[in-house]
Order: sequence, then structure tokens, then C-alpha cells
Amino acid sequence: MFLTIQRLSFLTLSTLLLSACFGVKPTTEQLCEDHEALQCSQLNMRDGQCRYQRDSLILSRFDVLKNNSDLDKLKTIKATHEYQICLTSAAQIEPITAKEIKSKRSEALLHSYDAIDALSLELQHSKEPKVLFYLWTTGDKNALREFLQLEGSKALESTEMQYALATFYTQRDGKKTISILNHSLELLTEQDYKDGRHAIIIKSLASINHKENNKKLAYVWALVGKEFKLKVASEKQLNLLYQFSDAEKTQLKLTSDVIKENIDNQTFRSSLLPNLDKTI
Repeated sequence: MFLTIQRLSFLTLSTLLLSACFGVKPTTEQLCEDHEALQCSQLNMRDGQCRYQRDSLILSRFDVLKNNSDLDKLKTIKATHEYQICLTSAAQIEPITAKEIKSKRSEALLHSYDAIDALSLELQHSKEPKVLFYLWTTGDKNALREFLQLEGSKALESTEMQYALATFYTQRDGKKTISILNHSLELLTEQDYKDGRHAIIIKSLASINHKENNKKLAYVWALVGKEFKLKVASEKQLNLLYQFSDAEKTQLKLTSDVIKENIDNQTFRSSLLPNLDKTI
């Protein structure tokens, strides 16, 4: 009997130690119980709708609670936006069993706007490039000025930040926009690829090159987009927009194949794009 108790105690201790070693994460319900600062009472916890978005938001808030970093706060704002989108849809649903559910969803939605306002206020003096870009999109001209001052620095040397920079120049300088977008693909990482950033850049390059009358480059990027199964112009539309000879189309297809392969391998370089409108 004593040996059995010893074995059970040993197994219990071993389980606890393994849980600690492998970092078993507490549930969002546990986090809410342990940390009042997460303000879970405002998140309509018992509602089956928007559970995934709500859990993501709680985990983001917990990261802020632990680290209090500007980037974690920005992620929490984005998680709150996702929760808002879901709540907005859920608030339109007429619950069958309890009418007060709809009211609680509306209350949670209102609280989410307050939460974003509070976090945005905390981020007002942030120097993080991602935060500056976000603040600019909300209308903060000072944030835009500070963001643009980082142009050419290591702070913006990532696919995400180069794309963000390109959005500023889109309506101002087409040639520079193309150069920045090309460079953003040079910085592509595995995570960027998984997040689909290459897709939006490819579509942007097809669009901006067409706008700048770089027809052959626009055609190349449209072909690259089709290879990635993106929603670009149909074959019929491409033939109407870009009336090239069969020889030209063959050469442009070869170019697009090389580009597609290098994007897949995260080895794209702008040098793969000669001035096609002059060389073909």
C-alpha cells in the first residue's frame, strides 16, 4: 500500500514537472479567472459565437500584460478588430433561446471600440515602425512623418514594411513604388510567404506596371499571379490588354517562370527583371 502511494505520488510529480517543462498553456478561461486586468467580463464569454476571435484576443491581451511592448499592443488592436468583425455579424443574428444574448453581443462590440481607443492612446508616442504605420492609417500625420524618416534604414528592411512604404508612394511616384515593391520581394521570408504577402505584392506589381504603361512587365506579373492561382485577368482579358506576338509571349512566359520559381524559393532579385519593354 505504501509503495502504491509512493508510485502515485511520483507519477503526479512527474506529470507536473513535464507540464512545466513543456510549457502547457493555461486555457483562456483560466487566464480570465487569474487576471482581472484582461477585462474578460467585457468579452461576452459565455457566447458560442466568435469564440476563436475572442480566445485570440484574450491571449493577445495576456501578452501585453506580460511584456507591455508596443508590438504586442498593436497585435491586440488587430485581434480586437477581428473580434469586432465577428461580433458585428453575430449581433445581427436573432438568438432562438435568449433575447438578451443579442444585447450582450452589442455591448461587447461597444467595449471593443473603447479598448482600441485606449491602446491607440498608449501607442501615441511609439517609435516602432509597424506602430507608426498603423497610426498613420488612422490619420496621424506625425506618425507618417516619423515613418517616412525611416526610409532607407534597417528599420524598414522587411517585406511587410517595404510594402507599407510602397502604399505611401502609390499615388505619388509610380516608378519608385515599383522599385520598392520589387525590393520587398527580395526580402521575402518563409513567414511572409506563409502569410501571403507575396500574393498582394504580385497583384500590386501587375497593377502599377499596367498603370505606368510598362505593358510587358505588367503581363509578366499577371502571368506570375496566375501561376500562384491569384485572381488576375483571364486569358481573354490579357490577350485584349496586351497584344504581343507569339514570340514575345513565349519569352515573357519564360521570364515569368523564372520569377515564380525564385519567389517560391525566396531568392527573388530585381536583376531578374530587365527593362523588358526595350529588350524584347
